[in-house]
Amino acid sequence: MPDPTERPARHAAEDETAAPATPPGRSLRDLGRALLRPSASHILLAAVLLVFGVGVGTQLTTKAADDPYATARRADLIQLLDTATTETSRLEAEIAQLKTTRDKLQSGVDGAKVAQAEAQNRLDNLAILNGTVGATGPGIRVVVYDPGQKVSASTLLDAVEEFRDAGAEVIEINDSIRVVASTWFAGANGSVVADRTAITWPMVIDVIGEGHALEEAARFRGGLVSQVQQLGGSVTITQETSVRITAVRSLPQNQYARPA
Repeated sequence: MPDPTERPARHAAEDETAAPATPPGRSLRDLGRALLRPSASHILLAAVLLVFGVGVGTQLTTKAADDPYATARRADLIQLLDTATTETSRLEAEIAQLKTTRDKLQSGVDGAKVAQAEAQNRLDNLAILNGTVGATGPGIRVVVYDPGQKVSASTLLDAVEEFRDAGAEVIEINDSIRVVASTWFAGANGSVVADRTAITWPMVIDVIGEGHALEEAARFRGGLVSQVQQLGGSVTITQETSVRITAVRSLPQNQYARPA
């Protein structure tokens, strides 16, 4: 017959070996204590994560600030692409022409005639760039209306630079001012002056170059059209197959510079 004392003893042994149950609230109290009294390893880990987060945030902010096209509108990006494509095509055509001239000079066939024609071509181009001869070609006519005479010299200078960036080869203002590399703009007594000549309104700008690219350069957000409109004026642009520029200027005599 089994000993009645064995059963209670066995259950007592099982109770001793069983793991004590953790009260539900104890883990939360331990977590709260750990947060209030962090160890050195916790502090080090938090510092590393903080430095990493600051570095990533700074890098993203710098990248966004360095990209001027990040906030540009889709229409503006398309205009920039069209202008760049047109300029690329023009440069590729110029490269092809120069390669053809080089091949003719290297072949030795009528080398003297080719060299003379190339020299004359360069002379003609330099005369156009210097503004000493008239010019004709496709381009645009821009008429700027400024009833309040608020358009400044800096606005006009920005417009000239935008036209040049879009491939403008010749620029003329009011049929009398030939814009060249040395042309300057200033404000005087409430009016705009270009090369010592006061500009009258409405102002007419004739530009020779690829018409579409030139017009897009003027209509680009922040360009001539939007700036004049913000000042209460208006701008009309007409693409023309033949723009004739007659204003010329004489070459100044250098006072100090001499050929090296």
